[in-house]
Amino acid sequence: MAKFDVVNTELKKVSEIELSDAVFAAEPNEHLIYEVAKFQAINRRAGTVAVKNTSLVSGGGKKPWKQKHTGRARQGSIRASHWVGGGKAMGPKPRDYTYRPPREVRRGALRVALSLRAREQKLLIVDKIEIRALEDKGRKRLSNSATKVLTAGLKLQNALVVDAKDNVNLHRGVRNLSRFDVLAPEGLNLESLLKHDTVVLTADAAKKLEGALAP
Repeated sequence: MAKFDVVNTELKKVSEIELSDAVFAAEPNEHLIYEVAKFQAINRRAGTVAVKNTSLVSGGGKKPWKQKHTGRARQGSIRASHWVGGGKAMGPKPRDYTYRPPREVRRGALRVALSLRAREQKLLIVDKIEIRALEDKGRKRLSNSATKVLTAGLKLQNALVVDAKDNVNLHRGVRNLSRFDVLAPEGLNLESLLKHDTVVLTADAAKKLEGALAP
């Protein structure tokens, strides 16, 4: 079991937590990272690009001139692909780019990414993060409070924060910050892990991830 310090929002150690080596000290595996990164990137492709072929272009149903004795090349339609305004030959068609690796590959990539951040000492475990709503309960005020906790308290400039979705003020406050992002444990994904310099987990979120990602 790997031991991690648990700190408060002022970076003072308050306790220790033991987490599974299988999840937070996994062996590096670049292939797992590649497969899941490809999966997330390729699934964003809409696949809606398309052009009109000869059968979709309007007009051209009548043969432009008779087959023989005109002195011109034979033609079947003015909408053939070599005519101006004709259909496109062998053009792109709508397609589905969806790619989904096996579940264990996706979970394995998360284990490798979390372990990488732990080895780099860029995995921070906090006992809890409370963002208090101010008088007007406005979103801007929540963002200001979140900025104060993350930058002044935890000394972070770019981080992914993981905590339960029940912590509504945290989610509302952090999701409007350009250099920070917030996810619930069940929404953790590889792209978000790799995109941010530091990963901040609450102790409860770390335990949930340990249970969910354990092989």
